[in-house]
Amino acid sequence: MFLESEIKKAKELVINAGKISAFTGAGISVDSGIPDFRSEGGLWKRFDPLEHATRESFMRDPTKFWTMGKELAETIVKAKPNDAHLALARLEEQGKLTGVITLNIDNLQQSAGSKRVIELHGNYLCAHCIECNEEYFGRAVHESVAKGEIPPKCEKCGGILKSDAILFGEPLPHEPMANAIELCRDTDLMIVIGTSLTVYPAAFLPQLAKNAGAKIIVINLEGTNKDDVADIVLRGRATDIVPMITDF
Repeated sequence: MFLESEIKKAKELVINAGKISAFTGAGISVDSGIPDFRSEGGLWKRFDPLEHATRESFMRDPTKFWTMGKELAETIVKAKPNDAHLALARLEEQGKLTGVITLNIDNLQQSAGSKRVIELHGNYLCAHCIECNEEYFGRAVHESVAKGEIPPKCEKCGGILKSDAILFGEPLPHEPMANAIELCRDTDLMIVIGTSLTVYPAAFLPQLAKNAGAKIIVINLEGTNKDDVADIVLRGRATDIVPMITDF
């Protein structure tokens, strides 16, 4: 559990920082009703990612991905931003937060009002046709999947649609990673929220910010691989802690 003195120190870092960045993982969205994929009861406990979520398995049989995607769509379509997402959006509105780097694919930070969101793993609400490359964004595709249209088809050519969320075996997109690195090198304070920092190369980003002179606050229920990099570690739920240290 976090201590009142640690909350006070973290809040002082936020107040004194000129440029703040945030790095978010699954833990920030749990209170919006989106379980961590790796947690007990999460997606990867019920669907083998090698069968349902690799580039090869999708091209071989897209029905498997979209069968899993039906459950994911039902969750993401009804999810709403929570107090942690909203607190970060307010911090950006005040001119202190310069960007959010996220491992999440749920679009909740944008829904909260954040303008600069760097998505390292893509966005589940974006999709494109693998035949004609027609692009889709929003709830329509996933609402049709939630109703049982598996796999969803392109309205233009009838081809199969693929979500823009990054699948296992696909490289992280170059532009978002380059933007994330740039943000890490130009920040006074990075707030790491809801990630255990086990997946590389993204897990190296807090160290990159630290090397560039930034202070690091880590907020997570469990320990992370980068607790030793942090100036302050706060154990608890993002929805409780983030507003405490950012609202003033």
